Amino acid sequence: MNETAHVVLVGYGEVGTKSSSVRAKMEGRLQENVQAVLDDRSLSGRVEREWSRIIVRDPTAPEAVAAACAEVPGVVWARPSVVCDPELDDIVAVCRELAADHPDGASFAIDEDRVGPKDAHDFSGRDIAREAGTAVVDATGAPVDLDDPERTYRVECREEAAYISVRRFDGPGGLPLGTQGKAVSLVSGGIDSPVATWEMLRRGCEIVPVYVDLGEFGGADHRARALETVRTIARRAPNFDMRVHVVPGDDVVQRLMDTVEDTRMLSLRRVMLAIAAEIANDEHAHSIVTGESLGQKSSQTGENIAVTEAAVDYPVHRPLFTRDKTDIVAAARELGTYTDSTLPVGCERVAPSFPETNASLSAVEAAEPDDLFELVVAAAQNRQLVSVRDD
Repeated sequence: MNETAHVVLVGYGEVGTKSSSVRAKMEGRLQENVQAVLDDRSLSGRVEREWSRIIVRDPTAPEAVAAACAEVPGVVWARPSVVCDPELDDIVAVCRELAADHPDGASFAIDEDRVGPKDAHDFSGRDIAREAGTAVVDATGAPVDLDDPERTYRVECREEAAYISVRRFDGPGGLPLGTQGKAVSLVSGGIDSPVATWEMLRRGCEIVPVYVDLGEFGGADHRARALETVRTIARRAPNFDMRVHVVPGDDVVQRLMDTVEDTRMLSLRRVMLAIAAEIANDEHAHSIVTGESLGQKSSQTGENIAVTEAAVDYPVHRPLFTRDKTDIVAAARELGTYTDSTLPVGCERVAPSFPETNASLSAVEAAEPDDLFELVVAAAQNRQLVSVRDD
């Protein structure tokens, strides 16, 4: 494919359901984001918009370009494609050419789509399927399987050109990054928070990553692994500011260690949310994101989540709220953050021997020191911005 592909077709899904004005804005943003990823990875290609597609023209490494496009939020699929005239003989010839590397014995199907008015072509989609399928059978002897083919020859025939491909790179779907405002995401470097961050980014939210540095309570490499997980995600959004707001939290944690017992972890969660709220106000963000999953930890029971959320006025989004841990781990592996997230979580040292699982807001507030949220404001004001770019 690298020697014969002429363009990379990029398809999107939900964007196409919007009104014409909203769709145009989202398509423009997606075009910018795809171009930014290609430029960041030194992959050549000119990103354009045509009909309901993004097209990357003149790619020197089509499969690498398609793989990079498939990492961009909003992209459903990317296909390295051969371009030819929208004539039946030309389409059949390209399919025959692409069959040269057809896997031995692999079944196949022709997936055709003829777009345009009836008089745009003197042949039908059924003609494409029949003639192209015959050419592939003659060239390879491969069996046809329309239900579950091992290889699909995709033909998209339009008025001005036809595009044929045999390789599809699946993307994350969602909405283009930068179309849904800004959200502050609490990142710990554990397995959950990077996946939650990615899920919100995949839904179009620009992310402000916040890491609360627990100091001596954070454990070995706690900060480094948190930054590394953000770096992995940031590679998919090179045209957005993904610097991490690192907040010194050791004084706050020490205060909690000295004063609070069974509800200490709940107060720590409240502190982190309050820090995120301070930064959200400064960054003009509309919400806060966490990696919490209902019932996964003692601080994440339904009752306790209600208590911790009461610490802030901002909406708190929990993209992983109903997901099983095994599903979250699988998502972290696919995202590429799992390896950097598997060291012991430092805040386990803060957890009391008998953590409260069914707290009341009044009891938690009564146990907290009077100056706790003054320390929160001071910590947020003393934060540092740390770049995670590879350069």
